[in-house]
Amino acid sequence: MLSTKNIRQLLLSGIAVSTLLLTAAFVDNSRYFELIKNISLYAEVYKTLNDDYVDNIEPAATMRKGIEAMLKTLDPYTNYLTSADIETYRLEQNETMGYIGATVISYNDAIYLSDVSEDLPAFKAGLRAGNRIVAVANEPIGKRTAAEVKKALQGQTDTDISITVQNNDGSNERTVKVMRTREETKAVPHFEMLGDGMGYVKLTTFMRPDCSQEVRDAIEELQKKGDLKGLILDLRNNGGGLLNESVKLVNLFVPNNQVIVRMKGRTEDTQKDYKTEKEPLIPNLPIAILTNDHSASASEITAGSIQDLDRGVVVGQRSFGKGLVQHTRDIGYGNQFKLTIAKYLTPSGRCVQALNYTKRYTDASASSVPDSLRTAYKTKNGRTVFDGSGVEPDVAVDKPTSSNIAKNLVDKYLIFDFANQYKQKHDSIAAPKTFALTDAEYDEFVKFVNDKKFDYNTQTETLIERLNKTTDREQYDQSVKDMVAKLTEQVKAEKKKELYSYKTEIKNLLTQEIIGRYYYQKGKVEASLNKDPEVLAAISTLSNPVKYKQLLTPNNNSNDKGKK
Repeated sequence: MLSTKNIRQLLLSGIAVSTLLLTAAFVDNSRYFELIKNISLYAEVYKTLNDDYVDNIEPAATMRKGIEAMLKTLDPYTNYLTSADIETYRLEQNETMGYIGATVISYNDAIYLSDVSEDLPAFKAGLRAGNRIVAVANEPIGKRTAAEVKKALQGQTDTDISITVQNNDGSNERTVKVMRTREETKAVPHFEMLGDGMGYVKLTTFMRPDCSQEVRDAIEELQKKGDLKGLILDLRNNGGGLLNESVKLVNLFVPNNQVIVRMKGRTEDTQKDYKTEKEPLIPNLPIAILTNDHSASASEITAGSIQDLDRGVVVGQRSFGKGLVQHTRDIGYGNQFKLTIAKYLTPSGRCVQALNYTKRYTDASASSVPDSLRTAYKTKNGRTVFDGSGVEPDVAVDKPTSSNIAKNLVDKYLIFDFANQYKQKHDSIAAPKTFALTDAEYDEFVKFVNDKKFDYNTQTETLIERLNKTTDREQYDQSVKDMVAKLTEQVKAEKKKELYSYKTEIKNLLTQEIIGRYYYQKGKVEASLNKDPEVLAAISTLSNPVKYKQLLTPNNNSNDKGKK
């Protein structure tokens, strides 16, 4: 058996040999001299800690912390993966791993089903959003976390698991058996024909390997329903996924052999063009792509290429801005390294990456690309577009704002709880597009919230609290403190009115959550379309051929008027 001394000598010999080899290969290259020097310094620190630190160190943990600290100076997509991380990922991706088709959340020291996908096993077994899980496989969940319960619900495909649930109020406890499956929720939860011959298709993810086919199927169904005059493709809140699916999706609209995206890295094997491979399904139909600040990666490739090729217009808000490519490499001992190897470029040559990580090692923060450093590119028709800031919309629609009280009602699950209670009292509701809460029902919600002793801090209250501390510290007289106290009472009085001041916004959130209990994700999308500002803007644009053409003409689009 090797002694500790032998192991140290072996380690140092390995480092020395590696250093000599690197030195021989790159003796005239100052960049590699710096690399060798710093590797040597790192190894010497590591060895000295192991030899002389007052306590024994854990080599694996120390090395991991060092690696992770180094990677934090880069972009957030470059990660070190241990063999344990990889095994967890493999289990999740295992084709024999089955799921029940539902998500779980944890609050108030309990675990609930928050979303049950229609037509998947949990739904077929009678489970619904709002059910409280009390046992899995006949074992009480106790104080298990949502992640632990989620893992317990997974297992081999085509095996069943018993799940004991209650209604949200603790009533009607029952145990059902759910058969696990690999089947997933559809990537296209809803499509329909809107007014003026406008088709609408909602795509939630690019992670499914057949999502572009789902979009094709939806378009073909819309074509059967009547005279399709325009298409709205909704990519809002779509975080991306498979690059090839994005290319296939764009191929539905643009000709064969067209470059959709370029991958550009430092090495030859990280430079590649991705082209369309088929004739398009709808080569001339007017198109509007809906985006927001949660449209990322493959969504941005889709929107950016459609914009660069002047094949359609982008409507909504600027996209997220992720234009980086990752690749995973084996680094020995069962560990892997996922690193950014290239950038995505849309057909015009621009990169949509919005944050610059190249100087992150100086202050551990990323920065937005300033307008002065953004580069102009030209679309196929000669319109001006810019890199460094996601995909800017051709038709901008202001992002809806959310009030503080509405955010807190959602975060504290009061909207969720009331929808559960509503479902227990009502066997059915009107169709998604016609259902509406009455004023009396909203009053019930207000009472429900007040009974829960709901409270939250407003920004004004936070400022007043700081003011109180300041007046104490600076020893203001009582008259000033009385004024602050009076202001505090006035704010509290106004705060009590906010459930009605923001009634319209809160009522919309309630309506969406309740519709989801009866009509699921499809119903929630369908119900939102009539009042959706981005959808209405898209319909207005596509229904006006003159306006649509002007937006695709140089010097008429908003991007041509300067950087934003």
